[in-house]
Amino acid sequence: MTILQPRRFAIRLAAACALAACAGGAFAQDTIKVANIQELSGTGATAGTNFRNGVELAIKEINASGGILGKKIESAISDTQSNPGVAKAMAAKAVDNGVIAVFGPGFSGSMIVSMAETRRGETPNFTGAEATAITAQGNPFVFRTSFSQVNAMPKLARYVAANLKAKTIAVIFVNNDFGKGGRDAFMKSAEANGIKIVADISTEPGQVDWSAPVLKAKQSNPDAVFVYTNEEESARALRELRKQGWSKPILGETVLPSQKVIELAGESANGILAHVGLTVDAPIPTMRAFRAKFEKEYKYIPDHNGIKGYTSVYMFKAGVEKAGKLDRIAIAKALHGLTIPVAKEPGVLMDVTIDDKGDLDRESFIVEVKNGKQEVKEILPALGKKQ
Repeated sequence: MTILQPRRFAIRLAAACALAACAGGAFAQDTIKVANIQELSGTGATAGTNFRNGVELAIKEINASGGILGKKIESAISDTQSNPGVAKAMAAKAVDNGVIAVFGPGFSGSMIVSMAETRRGETPNFTGAEATAITAQGNPFVFRTSFSQVNAMPKLARYVAANLKAKTIAVIFVNNDFGKGGRDAFMKSAEANGIKIVADISTEPGQVDWSAPVLKAKQSNPDAVFVYTNEEESARALRELRKQGWSKPILGETVLPSQKVIELAGESANGILAHVGLTVDAPIPTMRAFRAKFEKEYKYIPDHNGIKGYTSVYMFKAGVEKAGKLDRIAIAKALHGLTIPVAKEPGVLMDVTIDDKGDLDRESFIVEVKNGKQEVKEILPALGKKQ
């Protein structure tokens, strides 16, 4: 017994030292381990694949230039299958494996349940999900790489009222966390700008038959139709609207004019107007350079999700460098209130400011789809600047 006691004490002491070294999320490791948790199959496959590719491209670039604080990033990729339960389990596994940051998931419903795990692990969690509830809960470890619905919809509503002079709008939305949050934010913003909602039409994720929703929208005789659904459903809605002879404005937010929707909808996408926080067609040198690099790497044109994934890694890099150490809590604190100028970090593509909730502010765009591609009609200032 007397011989074993010193050994047991040494083991306990080593364990205690290890725990102390890990306090606050600081790790002595050779690489920066992160998790890339995305919808790579199921209804979110288009968005998730783009986000994953954006993240991996940024990691490849950063590693090639020496890493962050002299350490290379090591990414573990997982597929949520577009299932919130699977997303939550993967986030829990990533946290238990001691990653420094988590990128994704992108579906709002999945993010809402999985971010409880990253909060438990005090792990910075970057997402392109747009539901208002994500940052409204006061989670100090969540950082959005897109506009929230609360920030995006007022920009669109102001443009519609001032430029299109629309007085009535029919709303078609998808019945999930993403769709309901966007529907609520748009309706509130529309009404604040003197626009009346004359039809409120709910549709289901993966909906195939769009004849009834479109007919209902038409029968309400609005000045315009606002479509807020996932990529595949948006394309089906556009084709059905054109099939039924709709010729008035079709409005949307980031998803509606995305490259995937344009490819699936074909000529039916021409003429749609939308507010987008990010577009590879923006007349900005850093954005054009990103598009060229992404196309070279993956052989297709990225959508907004690809940009979100790419910029999220550079936001993380800026947070680590501001913190000066690989400490998860310190990184999260450093990101809150941080302004990241392109002049200092070109990878963010546009000057961006992160607020105390993890939401961001930057310029955005009104785009119109012409001849199968987005064209920027107007650059809108950041909300922190005068409109």
